[in-house]
Amino acid sequence: MLIITAASLAGGQGKTTSSFFLARALAKKKYKVLMVDADPQSSLTFYLGHEVELNQPTLLEVLKKQVSIFDGIYESNYSNLWLIPSDDGLETIQDYLSTTAMGELVLKKRLKEVSDTFDVCLVDSPPQRTQICLTTVVAADELLIPVEASSKGLHSLMRTLNLVEELKSVDAFEGAILGILPFRDRWVGRTQAKRSEASIQDMHEVGQGLDVFPSILESERYKQAIDTGRTLEELGHSNLELPFNKLIEVLERKWLKNKNNPLTQTVG
Repeated sequence: MLIITAASLAGGQGKTTSSFFLARALAKKKYKVLMVDADPQSSLTFYLGHEVELNQPTLLEVLKKQVSIFDGIYESNYSNLWLIPSDDGLETIQDYLSTTAMGELVLKKRLKEVSDTFDVCLVDSPPQRTQICLTTVVAADELLIPVEASSKGLHSLMRTLNLVEELKSVDAFEGAILGILPFRDRWVGRTQAKRSEASIQDMHEVGQGLDVFPSILESERYKQAIDTGRTLEELGHSNLELPFNKLIEVLERKWLKNKNNPLTQTVG
């Protein structure tokens, strides 16, 4: 199972949007996809239409090993897509991860238990530099960094890259950075807004050779797709799926090199 974490150290950077639409694109190609909502705000859980019922296990109980990870996984309304949800209680995991030996490895260890069940796991990380954030980054085989096309986004990018370097320096992060995904790229007709254009140029410079994928445009169509449960293509806006299709192209090309990798075969 390939683990992809969407992480960016500021709010409003498109982590949940990126995770949701990439997961749906992978599921559409018949990959079995597990999504992990690691943000106490639970936006991903909401996007997938899942309501956490009283006494229902969530990521909190999975991380604390109070239940089997399989007991914390729920089938979504979408084919080939499953979820480990979160709720407000996830905030309480901080002390547990801080006091547990090698707490940053907890999520990685739990996900190993389902590595033969799913092809891809997509983790939506919280925007704050917390213990939850650290365990999601350390778990990643590939780290995707969504970044708003703004000065705030560039600051988030720099903070996220600094965190990765810190984790690498202590051999905690063994994955790779998949690339940077610009978010809320604003266009007026056929003309890109100067702020967006300048910000994306800066992303190339700050990223120092990292892939910068086609942008998630500033558009209400993404929200419409989430609210209606339909794909962007079904809404007549297949062009907006370009960022996620390009991500999958890179993932398949990169991971197909290893014949034992789950992305070598789709699941029928």
